[in-house]
Amino acid sequence: MRLVTIVCEALARDLVLRLARDCGAHGATVSPASGVGATGERPADIEEAANVRVELVVPPEIAARIAERVERELFPRFACILWETDVRVLRQAKF
Repeated sequence: MRLVTIVCEALARDLVLRLARDCGAHGATVSPASGVGATGERPADIEEAANVRVELVVPPEIAARIAERVERELFPRFACILWETDVRVLRQAKF
């Protein structure tokens, strides 16, 4: 299984979740995120300027579809980053 983590503008949250579902993801964890990067500081206390962190545990083929679509559809429009890591899931039936 792969853990796909996407940190993006809060405005893109619903698009990310819809895209992930369209690619075959069954669920996601969404949490507020703040930090400093190439585009400056993104505080979490101003909703319009906030970031969210979306985490998805999915099979490798779904991770690849999500990454390709995020790169193509969201990177040009939003401050956004995506990374993947291998994970071991103990409750496989949940996925």
